[in-house]
Amino acid sequence: MKRIFSFMAGALCGVLVGGLTTILLTPASGEDLRKQAEDHWQSALDEAHQARDEKQRELDAQFRTFTQR
Repeated sequence: MKRIFSFMAGALCGVLVGGLTTILLTPASGEDLRKQAEDHWQSALDEAHQARDEKQRELDAQFRTFTQR
């Protein structure tokens, strides 16, 4: 039981120290980080939609080629 308590106390201390270090060393505010994350997400969505549209055009062209034969 003492080992489990020691482990949990160490883990809690590690979480607190890691969180505090992250907060103190982060170069941007929370709002800036949130905006960057939203921009990155939107960029990824745009790229995925673009890739989907390109693949759809490619498949449509292949379908037309096969149906014309």
